[in-house]
Amino acid sequence: MPEDPPLRPLPQPTLSSAAFWRSGADGVLRITRCADCARHFHPPLPVCPSCRSHSVGLAPTSGKAVVVGFSVTEQSWLPSFPPPYVVAVVALVEDDRARLTTNIVGCEPDEVHIGMRVRVRFEQHDDLYVPLFESDREAEAAEGPGPLPEPRAVRTALRPMATQRKYEDAVALTGVGQSRVGRRLMVDPVALTVDACLAAIEDAGLELDEIDGLSTYPAVSPSGMSEGGITALCEALQLRPTWINGGSELPGQIGSITAGMLAVASGLCRHVLCFRTVWESSHTALVRSGRWQTDNGRATGMYEWRAPFGAMSAAQWIGCNASHYMHRYGVGRDALGAIAITARAGAARNPEALYREPLTLDDYFAARTVTTPFGLYDCDVPCDGAVAVIVSARETAADRPRPPVLVEAVGSAILERLSWDQDTLTHTPQSFGASTHVWSRTDLTTADVDVALLYDGFTFNALSWMEGLGFCGPGEATDFIAGGKTIALDGALPLNPHGGQLSAGRLHGYGFVREAMLQLRGAAHGRQVEDAHVAVVTSGGGVPSGAMLLRRA
Repeated sequence: MPEDPPLRPLPQPTLSSAAFWRSGADGVLRITRCADCARHFHPPLPVCPSCRSHSVGLAPTSGKAVVVGFSVTEQSWLPSFPPPYVVAVVALVEDDRARLTTNIVGCEPDEVHIGMRVRVRFEQHDDLYVPLFESDREAEAAEGPGPLPEPRAVRTALRPMATQRKYEDAVALTGVGQSRVGRRLMVDPVALTVDACLAAIEDAGLELDEIDGLSTYPAVSPSGMSEGGITALCEALQLRPTWINGGSELPGQIGSITAGMLAVASGLCRHVLCFRTVWESSHTALVRSGRWQTDNGRATGMYEWRAPFGAMSAAQWIGCNASHYMHRYGVGRDALGAIAITARAGAARNPEALYREPLTLDDYFAARTVTTPFGLYDCDVPCDGAVAVIVSARETAADRPRPPVLVEAVGSAILERLSWDQDTLTHTPQSFGASTHVWSRTDLTTADVDVALLYDGFTFNALSWMEGLGFCGPGEATDFIAGGKTIALDGALPLNPHGGQLSAGRLHGYGFVREAMLQLRGAAHGRQVEDAHVAVVTSGGGVPSGAMLLRRA
């Protein structure tokens, strides 16, 4: 760690969090506690997450905790916060359900380990007290490493189907289109959206005036993650839809497609145009060149609890879970390496992919570290591009020029806390809920799946989905993948034949739906899975997420 403390982004205290941030003047860590059931929890909530009592308030703790996940950051995300530094999730000794994302300070990064006993140390910034943690060597010498929280059995909480009538049976995916995809295209993102949408409409054999619904994720968003949403596309193409949807709190990025299905199944629309656009690589280039000014104010929203510790990227948050997984199950990075190499092999067969050069296991392990346990090839590739999908009423599918793709089941259930650090740490958050839900809506099983399009924002995401969907048990992915044999194009479970986001480019969920449609149509030229009838698609690198089971008509 640097001797001088970094210039931390400071949190913006809210009406609920101000007391927490200002409570460390006496060196005592105070965490919200329920007076009725004695549960501690963090961040502050108005009711207890266990008994739902309103008798909650800050209470003093010992300030002692155990490291339950961590990531050593080697890449700079903030100019004022130089690496290396350790982002960690620590669990209170009083209640391991209460956790803080923080920094481990006062020791070398390579000294930090899962089970490390730590104690709080506050860093003062005017009237704010940022809780950091340092090694509690005396406690660990006396008691040994601290215990780890046991994973919750979240799947048992799934509700039965509300009705035997499935909305999925009323819809079909009839068109798909994609714009140019590339690095730093420096193209108006609305133009990319228009290109993808017009291609999807043509693919479905429709006219613009036949589109009566629009759905997108995440609507308006900063940092190159959106072209401007429904408003931007409506203005560009002068559309007059009956129904629209745009937002980020959906079952993953493909939740916007699920919303379109619901609109069609309800009879509100006949043809919903769903779209997703990113221009991250151009946005980053503009920021670095000084041509795009960013807001450097206080951290708000979920970043209130992350930015003060330099935890700016999902790579760091998911890296904490991956470190916990590896410790709990006693495995290394071999499975992650196999996923990365398989993605690159797929990209080599895909002329649209961004990175097609051969990748070996030696290359994988030799690559620079981004944030442990992730190296360069564990991380997906930011890009510019757009994908659009048409959801149509199933009775219209016979009129379309290309084979429709039918929807067997969709998984959208939330069975874990909507948090990156407060629930089970053995997998990417939210991958178990959608996985459990999708199988509850079909008689098909994992044995029926011919090709898997699993979200791979990081290699650990794909691994989590593999285990969450039940292709193997928790902690069994290394053996299941078998060095890449199982997930190869000719393997038992071909994974992301187009190269995934790891090598083809981060089209943020929609690229997996497009590839599934091409595979099920028999149109994935050069990378076609033989006789593919059923595909599983997932999206979401964390909170929240979704899954789809698609099949050939």
